[in-house]
Amino acid sequence: MIAFFLEQMQQAPEHEAVVSDAVRISNEELLVKIDLFRSWIKQEAIHQGAVVSFNGDYSADAIALFFALADNKNIIVPLSNDSAAHFDEFRDIAQTEFDIELGNGNPKLLCRERKHSHPLYESLRETSDPGLVLFSSGSTGKSKGIVQNLRKLMQKFTTPRKSLRMLIFLQLDHIGGVNSLLFALANNGTVVVANDRSPASVCQAIERYRAQVLPTSPTFLNLLLLSRAYENYDLSSLALVTYGTEPMQQSTLEKLVSTFPDIEFQQTYGLSEVGILRSKSRDSASLWVRIGGNEFDVKVVDNTLRIRAESSMLGYLNAPSPFDDEGYMDTGDLVEQDGEWLKILGRKSEIINVGGSKVFPAEVESVLLEMPEIEDVVIYGEAHPITGKVVVAKIKPTEPLSSREMKKRIREYCVERLSSYKIPVKVLVTAETTYNERYKKMRREIK
Repeated sequence: MIAFFLEQMQQAPEHEAVVSDAVRISNEELLVKIDLFRSWIKQEAIHQGAVVSFNGDYSADAIALFFALADNKNIIVPLSNDSAAHFDEFRDIAQTEFDIELGNGNPKLLCRERKHSHPLYESLRETSDPGLVLFSSGSTGKSKGIVQNLRKLMQKFTTPRKSLRMLIFLQLDHIGGVNSLLFALANNGTVVVANDRSPASVCQAIERYRAQVLPTSPTFLNLLLLSRAYENYDLSSLALVTYGTEPMQQSTLEKLVSTFPDIEFQQTYGLSEVGILRSKSRDSASLWVRIGGNEFDVKVVDNTLRIRAESSMLGYLNAPSPFDDEGYMDTGDLVEQDGEWLKILGRKSEIINVGGSKVFPAEVESVLLEMPEIEDVVIYGEAHPITGKVVVAKIKPTEPLSSREMKKRIREYCVERLSSYKIPVKVLVTAETTYNERYKKMRREIK
């Protein structure tokens, strides 16, 4: 599979592969970097099948090292600098044998005095396939180490698609980031890298490098609207924004469509455990989406989405397998169904049961985000001796307000917009962000 990507680049050597303020590099130059890393890997005696981590966000070096390690049939553990606080935890879960640090100079290599023989790793070594280890976001609990057969992940990109200039938002430690990179390079597209993931930097990169596609999260898109950074840049090249990783709030989507009438908004769906499914939104302003593809089987059981995929993970390093006897994974996502169309309501584990009535956090968040006093909000449940759970709102305000005043305004605003049991009974005001380094809301249910 590596050969396919290298051949694609060889066919258009002068095509721009990666572009950012730090570097502009052609396919030919990227191939040279891959060869240099191949030689370095051989020189440092990183053996085939070894578990190797590297930290470094999107750059020509990080991309070249990724492909060189895959070519060496290594089990790759990419780590984003955003998650630096978790590096030791992730490396311990993955039981890395080599750790590489990418910086402005030569790569630094740390050889670990450990050899790991997890059954999932042994299955990759037996077939001489490269592997990929990703970690769940931990938004509702401890991160799980997810092992993928990288050859199978790459296989689906051999079908020709449109060549696009894609701004990479999700990092290499995220299935969405890996998917975007492989899509771009398989189709002689261009990887556009912003200086950082602030709204201003993303808008600047879109303008400067004429990005056509922005894959991102609903949380970032809400921040973009609040910042109004888009007013200072020419975003006319941007034709498509895809969003996933968490439920989109209807109010946010409607604002986006109104603000950017010439851009198509498309919901995506995927998990590190099964890969990214092909998707199509009913229209830009709709939360109804059709998902699937030739390599995926999708079904709904008890209003919960289940998926079977050719590119499913091999398993978890530190948790039991989530697949049933037929190979389906219960995603834990509750959905509504309208023929072939689905509406993702949210994780079953995040649903708040108030006296027997279900509260979907995204629905409450959508209403609260209409309030001018609220910049961002995350909704979760807290144990209650009578109702079982109550709704809690953690608010980042747009103006200085006490929790008591914010609670009063929320109740006044929601009384005619939400059923009484959905209105937050506890309000916490914070100056901190309500999302993690992957721009995904952090829901911490208090028991």
